[in-house]
Order: sequence, then C-alpha cells, then structure tokens
Amino acid sequence: MISREPTLERLAIAEQLMLAPFGLDEAVLARALATIGEHRVDDADLYFQTTRHEGWSLEEGIVKSGSFSIDQGVGVRAVAGEKTAFAYSDDLGVESLLDAARTVRTIAAAGQSRRVKVGRAARKVATSRALYSPTDPIATLDSAQKVALLEKVEKLARAKDPRIVQVMAGVAAEYDVVLVARADGTRAADVRPLVRLSVTVIAEQDGRREMGSGGGGGRFGLGYFQDAMVQRYVDEAVHAALTNLESRPAPAGDMTVVLGPGWPGVLLHEAVGHGLEGDFNRKGSSAFSGRVGQRVAAKGVTVLDDGTIADRRGSLNVDDEGHATQRTVLIEDGILKGYIQDSLNARLMGVKPTGNGRRESYAHVPMPRMTNTYMLGGDKAPDEIVASIKRGLYATNFGGGQVDITSGEFVFSASEAYWVENGKVQYPVKGATLIGNGPDALTRVSMIGNDMKLDSGVGVCGKEGQSVPVGVGQPTLRIDRLTVGGTA
Repeated sequence: MISREPTLERLAIAEQLMLAPFGLDEAVLARALATIGEHRVDDADLYFQTTRHEGWSLEEGIVKSGSFSIDQGVGVRAVAGEKTAFAYSDDLGVESLLDAARTVRTIAAAGQSRRVKVGRAARKVATSRALYSPTDPIATLDSAQKVALLEKVEKLARAKDPRIVQVMAGVAAEYDVVLVARADGTRAADVRPLVRLSVTVIAEQDGRREMGSGGGGGRFGLGYFQDAMVQRYVDEAVHAALTNLESRPAPAGDMTVVLGPGWPGVLLHEAVGHGLEGDFNRKGSSAFSGRVGQRVAAKGVTVLDDGTIADRRGSLNVDDEGHATQRTVLIEDGILKGYIQDSLNARLMGVKPTGNGRRESYAHVPMPRMTNTYMLGGDKAPDEIVASIKRGLYATNFGGGQVDITSGEFVFSASEAYWVENGKVQYPVKGATLIGNGPDALTRVSMIGNDMKLDSGVGVCGKEGQSVPVGVGQPTLRIDRLTVGGTA
C-alpha cells in the first residue's frame, strides 16, 4: 500500500470535507484572495474549519447528559499595517466566500505606508510533519463503550474508599479539520483529534465534605483510556479529596514556596507565558516589553513554548495561519531570548512568526497564543528541595488564577498544598493563595528539580474571549519570599 505524504493527505481530507461538496476549488480560493488583493494589503488568508464534538457525563451513577454538535464555516481576513478586517460565514458556498472577501478588502483605505499588493501567487504546500494521527476519535469507541468507560470510573472511585460519596465523570472527543489558504500561495491543512477524560469526586467524613479531581487526554483516540490510565486518574482524584479532608487553615505571609512538577506549571503559563506573547510586547503593555537580551529570571531558569511534542493537547502540525509550530526558547538560563509570535505581530516587530497564531474557531481572528509552555529541569532531587524548607508551603496542585499582563501581578489558589517545617511535611492546608509578580517571582527561583513533567492533558487557555487547548509543565521549583494569602 502506498500512502500519501502527510501534508498532502491532510489537504485531501480537508478539501474533500469543506471544498468539493460546496463547489469550491483552487480557482475559487485564488479568486477570493485576488478580490481582497484588489486593494493594497499586507496579508490575507482564508480559514476553513469543520468540527464535530461529542460529550458524555455521568453523575449519581447514571449518564445524565450526552451531546453531539457539528460546526463549520470560513473566516476571511485582510491585514494592512496594524488594522485587520475580518468576516466569517457558516455557509461554505462560493458566493458567501466571495461576499466575505469583498467585505474585508475595504481595509486598504488606511494603513501603514509600507504595503504590498497581494496578487495571484503560485500554490505551495506547507512544511510536512505528522505529530499525531489524523483519526476521528469519536469513532474509536461506540456509545455503549463510552458509557461503560464512565461507569468504570464510578465503580473504581467508590471502591477506592468508603468516604467517597459522589462521583462525577465526563468524556469528550473532538474531530477538527482546518484548511488555510494564504495570499502568498501557501496551502496548509490539519486534522486534529482531541480527547479528554475527567473525574471529580466528593469525600465526606464527620460532616465535612471535600472535592478532588483528576483526568487527562491528548491528540489521539479514546482507546488511550485503558484500565491503568483510568485507575491513575481515579487515584489522583480520590487522593486529593481525602487529603483535603485532613487539611487545616493555611498560614499567611511571605515565605518559601515549593511548587510540585507538572500541572503547577499553570502558574508559569499565566504569570510569565502571557507576558511573552508578541502582541502585548509590540504594544509595550507587557512587563517584558523591550527586555530581549536582558536577565529576567534566576540562572538555571529556561522556559520554552513547544508546539511540536507528539500527541500533546497543546501541539499542532500547523498553527491557524498555516505556519509550522516550533520549539521556541523564550528564556534561556535566565536571559530573555524572544517572544511568541503570530504573523501580524512578527511582521510589525521585524521578526519571523513562531507558529503561534491561534484562534478558537473560523469565527475568530488569530492572535499569538501559547501551545505547550514549560520550564526545563535542573539538577536537584525533589526531596532535597522540600527538605530545604525551614518554614513554608509545598503546593502540588492548583485551581484557578488570574494575572495582570501589564504589571505581571498574579493571584493563584492552591487546591492541594502542605505546610512544611524544618524540611518535614507537617499537614495539608486549605485556602492557600499565592500572590506575587511573575517577572519578580522568576528572579526568586533558588532550586530547580530534575523531575520536569508535563501536565496530563487538561489545560484550556482563555485570552480576549477565545479559548484554546494548551499544555503546561515544570519541574519541582523552590521560590523564595513569595506571598501566601491564607485563612489562618
């Protein structure tokens, strides 16, 4: 059997789903782009997308809801200088596409002086790669098997400990196909599977109730959730709930804080990652603006954004502008090396795109967004780092948080944390919040573990009303003199 090159295979799938049934072909795409190019613009693209999503949820021992949706459409964009004109339609017909193209071409009425006319360009195919299989995850298990998977979660959780009084579980699968046609002639497509299994449990003891959660996923089929993986998620959720049953009010004040590996990297994502996105830095509104080449973190701190990790939730073969994703070093040994870029901000800043142009759907404009953002490991054993705490907090899991991009100020709530004295874990605490400044906190990193770990595949990032799947990660970290807001 002879198989096609991966990029050509994805283009064929996308054309079969979104072009051929609606009378669209290469000539129509070229005509739409040429219509936009009748005025002088810096860039233009067409973004076709079709998405099928299915979800099931279980609560109180029964499947309470199931959902299935299909969404498809096209977004048409023209860019001149800093200005963007954008139109979208859920009708993929020829006339709807050309109407959208005529709508956005008026952008050329104003813009920067250095503009180039977008004309007909020779067709060229995006760089080839295959980070995940172009499978339809919805079809990898039938309905009965999906229900059985949720029932298995319920059974395992209740069997784990008699104090578990409630179990909630959910499974979701998405089949997303996109096609990008750029004014420079580039044609790119991606077929993006995405699955997630989540479990939340409530434990009760002596009238006190506490919650714990677990789960994960990535860009593969539902067959990933074998017995061992399901048991792992259940164990994590039950452990968190039972630990919180024993928790005491968290102390408050400035203290040493040690962050566990994996999901606690969400603090890095929020407090540092957003501040390294190109749009904020081009506009001068980020705490990191104009600081490339300067020390912004302690020695040993290296932060990357990497959209090329196989099967990861935040990975993409190409971004939503048709550029190949990259492994971008943002901070190296404490020195700021660069920013995360989409095409618009990269052009205006005189640098190359980094493959981070992302959008929630065809109905949204792209912007620079993270993929998988993480800190590399160091040389310290995790136990050694915890043992170094005289009096402080050891936080192993986080809930919600927020950050002010301009100042870098952040607030995060720890969902699982422990009080440590003289290097010994004393007891779990509840209600701890970490308060600080992202750039400042990076300079206070004093120990870096050798246990770098990525999260299990649950992250969703919001920015300007758009949500996209992302990954985070880090090793065990010691941060000196971080403010902890507690309840004690």
